[in-house]
Amino acid sequence: MSAIWYECKVKYRKTDETGGQKVLTEPYLVDAISYTEAEKRINEEMAAYISEEFKITNIKVANYAEIHPFENADRWFKSKVSLIAYDEESGKERKSNMYMLVQANDVREAFDNTIHVMKNTMGEYSIPAISESPIMDVFPYFSGEEGETGMLERFNALKASRPVATEVEDTMEFDAAYLEESL
Repeated sequence: MSAIWYECKVKYRKTDETGGQKVLTEPYLVDAISYTEAEKRINEEMAAYISEEFKITNIKVANYAEIHPFENADRWFKSKVSLIAYDEESGKERKSNMYMLVQANDVREAFDNTIHVMKNTMGEYSIPAISESPIMDVFPYFSGEEGETGMLERFNALKASRPVATEVEDTMEFDAAYLEESL
């Protein structure tokens, strides 16, 4: 059974560093079977984080095929992946798009993480777009059955991990003939 993800917008008052209060509306992602369950789950999840009153302002089905948390990442990025298939009869290339939510620290890392997720894909694909998502947090569904506790612990550990500053080494090489042509 595939997961249905619901984007839930939560409106609440937040106290900033200066003691002033401001009203925020933030989107969260919940794995649920129906709108009713999504509302119930987001209420339960947010009650643990927000001590004051909050309001669910919107719930809609999110268009994500897969959700991928990664260690030491704190933001969510929406990756558009185009799967490429060749129609042998017409000889034309057909593309079908799917969207993934990938956790990363920046767009480059989101691209690398998307490549990592897609590495075992048999067919051809391209990644035409990656953009930062406004999603604040993701709450997957775990039934509590035996075998899922390990998945829950791993997901929460990945989600709770904090970014570690790493230096990125650019190992991209260019063909000398190509460089001469472009000059």
